[in-house]
Amino acid sequence: MEAGPAPEARPLMDEQTFLDNFSHLNCPRKTYLCYEVELLVGENSIPLDEYKDFLHNESSYRRWERCHAELIFLDRMASWNLDRELRYRVTCFISWSPCPDCADELVKFLRANGHVYLRIFAARIYERFPGYEEGLRALNAAGAEVAMMTFQEFEHCWKNFVDHKQDEVESFPPWDNLGVRSEELSQRLAGILQNQED
Repeated sequence: MEAGPAPEARPLMDEQTFLDNFSHLNCPRKTYLCYEVELLVGENSIPLDEYKDFLHNESSYRRWERCHAELIFLDRMASWNLDRELRYRVTCFISWSPCPDCADELVKFLRANGHVYLRIFAARIYERFPGYEEGLRALNAAGAEVAMMTFQEFEHCWKNFVDHKQDEVESFPPWDNLGVRSEELSQRLAGILQNQED
């Protein structure tokens, strides 16, 4: 019996790209989003490796093009046609938290897809546009788990999405003050999420 073709290797992010875009020491213009999907069966979860990858935002001078990382991800997820009779957990690790418009699109997605549970772990809070706090609160209210990345999430991304030296056991190289900065951002996000408007 002939062996079939080897499965295509999933592309991985370059080490420096990860460090440049996810580190608190930098303020990159791009947004990177790593994602993974699990099928929820009772109390258990089954990783679906065919839905595990990363992407980044695209620049476009055409306002109608979906160029933010979250919107590209929503388009990609729509193409999967996940079975509405099953339950899924989608986890995103993103270098910037969603802007207000992307948060709104994610809320719409969650309302239309009750079979998907969304977790978003962000490296930084995106404060560029007014309304970012309301967007994060709306996501939380729609059932998404919104949190800041801690050492554990950075290390998970390093092991699962980054092309570090495969022949060596290279551990995640934390940058200066990672723990302190993650804690500060986590407290800040908690304050945003608790500050519900009446």
